[in-house]
Amino acid sequence: MTVAEMKSTPEPELRVDVQDRVALLTFNRPKKLNALSGEITAGLHEELPRLAADPDVGAIVLTGEGRAFCAGGDVSGMAKSGAGGAPATLEQRIDGLRHGQEAAWLVHSVPKVTIALVNGFAMGAGLGLAASCDLRLASSMAKFGTAYSKVGFGGDWGTTWQLTRLVGPAVAKELFFTADIIDAEEARRIGLVNRIYDAESFHAEGMEFASRLAHGPLVSYRWMKENVNLAVTQDFRSILDREAISHIRCGETDDHKEGVTAFMEKRAPQFTGR
Repeated sequence: MTVAEMKSTPEPELRVDVQDRVALLTFNRPKKLNALSGEITAGLHEELPRLAADPDVGAIVLTGEGRAFCAGGDVSGMAKSGAGGAPATLEQRIDGLRHGQEAAWLVHSVPKVTIALVNGFAMGAGLGLAASCDLRLASSMAKFGTAYSKVGFGGDWGTTWQLTRLVGPAVAKELFFTADIIDAEEARRIGLVNRIYDAESFHAEGMEFASRLAHGPLVSYRWMKENVNLAVTQDFRSILDREAISHIRCGETDDHKEGVTAFMEKRAPQFTGR
């Protein structure tokens, strides 16, 4: 490939890098504040199942290039499509959104730890993607907002379900109705964010945390994730039954045996994810 060809080749809008058992998915439309595009959505649909099946990946991290995590839907693109490029029927538009939103479901349900490294603005559907992750690590410069009421929308990409689950219905309604933007400290106070790192060290510390989990007992993590996710909708007795099954099954894994051995030998366990 010539230098001219390299310069003319566009950067992918979703970059995927795997290092130290951590898959890093980077939204790469910085000039658009990483607003969602067809390419990003298709990339998530393709990459998340592939990474879920990759035995060399222990954790999946989402982040954004530049000063935003993800600004949600591309409002300028919506305006253009409304001028003549929109699907012909209401049903087609609904089906199109349903298809796109599958990315949020994949992030929520993929059988590996998912982490949002929220480096900047997480708005609308971008907030929904962050909330769909198992954990949210925020830069001290991060900002969060629903944004929907500012453009007359009702909420998509799982934001109503995830925010209600994370911060409670009263706070979720306030965030939706006002569309106020909150900072990282407020997000942590209400339960939206797990950890905050200084902006200068944010990426390195966040990836170090992800690597720690990626080298953990992955079978245990998978069962824990499923049980916690289901605990939102299932009754106590059903979860007790699932815990009995998962706890005993985890006891059959190599990681359990290694954990017990390491405890007896007073050393750190070396888990293999099996």
